[in-house]
Amino acid sequence: MRVSKEELVAVLSQFNPWWRDEAIADLPQWRRAAFRELHGWLTHPPAPRAVLLSGARQIGKTTLMLQAADALLRDGVPPANILYATFDHPILKLAGIDTVLEAWREREPKADGPEYLFLDEAQFIRDWGTWVKHQVDFRKDRRIAFTGSAMPLVEVGQESGVGRWHTLRLTTLSFYEYLQIKNLSLPALPRLKSLRDLFDWPQSDFYRVTEAAAPYVGHFHEYLVRGGFPQTAQVDSITQAQRLLREDIIDKVLKRDMTALFGVRRVLDLEHTFLYLCMHDGGLLDMVDLCAHLEVKRPTAQNFIELLEATHLIYRLPPFGYGKDVLRARFKIYLADAAIAPAVMLKGKSILEDPAALGVATETAVFKHLFARYYAQNVRFSYWRGKKDRGVDLVAEVGGQIIPFEVKYRAQHTGLRDLKGLLELCQQKSIERGYVVTKSLDDFGVMADLPDTTTRILRIPAPLLCYWMGESELTSESP
Repeated sequence: MRVSKEELVAVLSQFNPWWRDEAIADLPQWRRAAFRELHGWLTHPPAPRAVLLSGARQIGKTTLMLQAADALLRDGVPPANILYATFDHPILKLAGIDTVLEAWREREPKADGPEYLFLDEAQFIRDWGTWVKHQVDFRKDRRIAFTGSAMPLVEVGQESGVGRWHTLRLTTLSFYEYLQIKNLSLPALPRLKSLRDLFDWPQSDFYRVTEAAAPYVGHFHEYLVRGGFPQTAQVDSITQAQRLLREDIIDKVLKRDMTALFGVRRVLDLEHTFLYLCMHDGGLLDMVDLCAHLEVKRPTAQNFIELLEATHLIYRLPPFGYGKDVLRARFKIYLADAAIAPAVMLKGKSILEDPAALGVATETAVFKHLFARYYAQNVRFSYWRGKKDRGVDLVAEVGGQIIPFEVKYRAQHTGLRDLKGLLELCQQKSIERGYVVTKSLDDFGVMADLPDTTTRILRIPAPLLCYWMGESELTSESP
């Protein structure tokens, strides 16, 4: 089916108002932390590569690209040299990328300088990987940024793409970004270069921050329920926010993307698998139990799990270690955002009154913040299990260091007897420092009198850890 050039140009003109000397409508002034990296790759690319903005639906990838286009226009780039196109649009999808570029140049003749292509939902471009590879190899005058909400993992990692694009992995909003997007006026908290700085704080600093952070706790709990999706973060009604989130995940990702991109036919079984994972967020994946409850065969369930990971709805963590033991062991599953389970399971704000559910949501949020901050450093995340069923929730391996995180989000203060797994791992591996994520703001500080170890352990309240992990001024040094 052919699309007329007139119809195609009309669609492109709607998406590119700068061709008519018009401003981009409703563009937020506030920018996500990832903007700086994207803008840097477009203006002063460290290497001749395209940029892939990868992440779940509705996390702000389109807004980020339009903000980058706006910044280029403000820097003096000719409007004719900037193209935005979304291949989620049926006309552009039918026309194909080459025809879209021809229509662009018929409408807007090229000016001096590089061309900038912003291609949204590029997974709908036929043979997108090969096309991007060709552009990077042979069109040095073009700088390309493209997004994908549901890129097949095997395709994203295909050999032809190696060295052709830089992946900028976006998660849902951090707690820091959530506070910024809601434009809340809260007491200022000190900035950190690294969590390691906290080990050198005098006790007076811990007291001072404890007092200043009190107003943050209620917002942190609402963040866990409302979620880190820009659209739902700004909806007044939490019920409405959760309904929108549920519709985006169930209707658009599971029922539409999975069918269109991956050819999934057993959509109901896939939905049941995802609901099962929502009920076991932060837990070890028991494939035997999943298959028995959902009446699906193991290869089918395994395929569903991989597809859910490809669409950025879940993370899988292996156990700590290497070799055959890891291959045979169970994975730990985290949802992409703490608010997904309450929204999909229609729980409303009930998790705030359920200590166990609140602890799970907090652990999910903690992992997401650590992943978002450190994934670019090729950090390996895992969980650890030792003797007598002792364990550690999260273990980060970065720069040759092992850094454990144990989440104890509960009313009572954390003592040494609550940390037997953490202490066992630290002794085994001669770990320099570890972290315990707590609930009470006054459960904050370096633990003293640790038995027979050189390890230093810091108790840090979850709202503060998530705030500092998401703060744009925080460097990418190891935690």
